[in-house]
Amino acid sequence: MPSEIEKTIKDLTNEDNVIVISDKENKDAHWYVIHTYSGHENKVAITLKERVEAQGHMDKVFKIFVPHQQKIVVSEGRKRTVEERLFPGYVMVNMIMGDDAWYVVRSTPGVTGFVGMGSTPTPLPEEEVKTLMKFTKMEAPKFEAKFRVGDSVKVNDGPFKDFLGKVDDVNDEQGKVRVLVSVFGRETPLELDFAQVSQL
Repeated sequence: MPSEIEKTIKDLTNEDNVIVISDKENKDAHWYVIHTYSGHENKVAITLKERVEAQGHMDKVFKIFVPHQQKIVVSEGRKRTVEERLFPGYVMVNMIMGDDAWYVVRSTPGVTGFVGMGSTPTPLPEEEVKTLMKFTKMEAPKFEAKFRVGDSVKVNDGPFKDFLGKVDDVNDEQGKVRVLVSVFGRETPLELDFAQVSQL
C-alpha cells in the first residue's frame, strides 16, 4: 500500500514528475541540488512546497524534482511495482538563488544543505536535468531480483514445479533467470520468470 506521502507526491507531480510551485518561466532560475536525509526526499519536497507558498516565495522558487523510476521487485514469488529513487538523499529545486530563497530552502526540515563548491550552491546544466526527466518517464519498469549466479532456488510454477536448482544466469532487463535443474541425472537449463522461482 502506498503511504500518505507517496499519494501526496503523486497528486502534486505533473507528467514530467515535477512538483510545480509556480508556472512563471524565469531566465534567472536554475536547478540546484539539495541534500536531504536519505528516505526523506518526498517529505522534504512536500514541506518545501508548503513553506514556499506560505512565505510567499513563489517568485523565487518554482519547481521541485525528486528523480525516481518504477521498478518491478520480485520477492517470495510475487511481482510488485515500486518507485525507486535514483539519487537517495537528493532533491532538485528550480529557483533564483538569493538570500530569501536560499534560507527558505535551507531551513526546511530534512534539508542538510546545498550541493556545490565550498559554500556556494552550484547550478546544474539544464540539459542534464532534461535528460534525467526524460529517463524517469521511460515506460519499461526495470526488474530488481534477489538472485545471483550460484544461488540455490526452488521452482514454484510450471511443469518443473518443486524442482530444486542453481541459478546459472540472471537477466535483469527481461526479469528472467536461467536455472540448472537435475532431470534424470542430467543438468537441464530452464528459462524462468523471476516470479517462478524462490530462493532456498
